[in-house]
Amino acid sequence: MSAETRKGKVKFYLDEKLYGFIIDEETNEEIYVPVAGLIDEIRNNDLVTYQKTEGKTGIEAIEVRTRKK
Repeated sequence: MSAETRKGKVKFYLDEKLYGFIIDEETNEEIYVPVAGLIDEIRNNDLVTYQKTEGKTGIEAIEVRTRKK
C-alpha cells in the first residue's frame, strides 16, 4: 500500500472501544482507524491526515493526525 498522505474527516471514534472510522475526502471511502494508528487524539468530525495500510482485517488508517479546518 502506498505511503501517500490522504485527507479525511472522522466519522466517529469510540475511546472505550479504541477504534473508529474516517471518511476519505476524495473517495468517500470509510477507513478503519485502530488506536495504534493514532498520532494525535481525535474526536468525531475532526479533519485529519492519514496514510492507508493493509491491516489484519483489511485497509486501515495509520499516522492519523488532526489538521486545521
